[in-house]
Amino acid sequence: MSQSASPTDLPDTAALPQHIGKYRVLRLLGEGATSEVFLCRDDFRSLDVAVKRVRASALLDAKEGRYFERFFAAEAALVDRLQHPNVVQIFDAVADPEAPYIVMEYVDGGTLRPYCRADQLQSLELIVEIGFKCAMALSYVFRQGLIHRDVKPANILVELKAGNISSIKVSDFGSVLNLKSDVTQVYRVGSLAYMSPEQLDGSTLDCRADIYSLAAVLYHLITGRPPFDAQEQSALVNQIFNQQPARPSELRDNVSPMVDEVILRALAKQRTDRYPDWDAFSQALSALITNRDVPRGQLQGVLDSERFNMLRSLDFFSRFGDVELWEVVHRARWNRFPFGHSLYRKGEEGRTFHIIAQGAVEVFRDGNKVAELGSGASVGEMVYLAPSPDLRRHSADVIVSQPCTTISFTPEKLAQVGPSCRHLFDDAFIRVLVRRLHAAHEALAHPRRIL
Repeated sequence: MSQSASPTDLPDTAALPQHIGKYRVLRLLGEGATSEVFLCRDDFRSLDVAVKRVRASALLDAKEGRYFERFFAAEAALVDRLQHPNVVQIFDAVADPEAPYIVMEYVDGGTLRPYCRADQLQSLELIVEIGFKCAMALSYVFRQGLIHRDVKPANILVELKAGNISSIKVSDFGSVLNLKSDVTQVYRVGSLAYMSPEQLDGSTLDCRADIYSLAAVLYHLITGRPPFDAQEQSALVNQIFNQQPARPSELRDNVSPMVDEVILRALAKQRTDRYPDWDAFSQALSALITNRDVPRGQLQGVLDSERFNMLRSLDFFSRFGDVELWEVVHRARWNRFPFGHSLYRKGEEGRTFHIIAQGAVEVFRDGNKVAELGSGASVGEMVYLAPSPDLRRHSADVIVSQPCTTISFTPEKLAQVGPSCRHLFDDAFIRVLVRRLHAAHEALAHPRRIL
């Protein structure tokens, strides 16, 4: 059950419960045959949340009730466990005997379902960016020992900025397969139109089942129809096992052969023919942007996927995980400087530090060039590390020698990142300082060799 639905035919506010547990009910977001989702207020944390409550009637059926208990338990086991910018957080789970409920992060933007309609298709550039973010999120989920098993447009929530999709969050972990759990799990679950062949025949699953499902979602977003479609369930199953989907380029103009290749490989019937893991699939999606295999222009500036991959290639961020890298992507200030621009002047008090992503700078002391720094190097870090203002005063001029892209932070901005991310910055700076101390020692011990 997604967090949002059309307001048509939703119950009047007066008919809603005032509270679900300690959560104050604001309005109904959506409802289905077995559950309903409310927008609620957590007054203790001053936070809006989405509360998914199972209908009491769904628990009364002896057989179906056991299934719902398993689905509830699957999500309840993930409370506070999934911490990723593209995964909906699960805050609480209450096993109320009459109507158990799950408390989740509220995402105000709906789902991807409307964007699968032929009259609401988004640009290929945006669809590939969505696919990349989903792949990174599901890669994180898989590293937690989980396979989602129900990746579909209704389970991918969208965040909007000025009415346009700015980011996504993967949601609804009721069907998740926990590879590390000893508890008996429900099999053959998911949404048929997006299910891999091995999910249908009950085979052992790995991450390639979710890779197939995400590819089916992307296919639907690109073409306006799922890879396979039939009125009868048996006919649809037959197509999934025995037919090849049409190439996306046959159903939409300006789709390149490389887009066809990436999507259809991920949709291969034999999982050994698909991408072997999430890294390989996400890199293939990213390459579509990098290699200009999708038209550019509707999304302005540098895409998050490009920034993420740029960071991952830099030595400074080599020990950062995906979650921390995404935090840097969104928290840092990204700058472009032309040749000759002065990053710092001798005697100025530092206010920011920079990590060079592309290009190079030269360092001058009293007019003499003493160093040249390129991609992955940091400059100005004493503004963060120094214990006193005097030590934050620059002792050299730093001038751009090749057009430069940098990632910059102020100490105040860095203080806003999570503890794990900040710890990794500290670790990276320690490695920088150790290398510089070693270079200084070598210069003193072997001046001729260094010069």
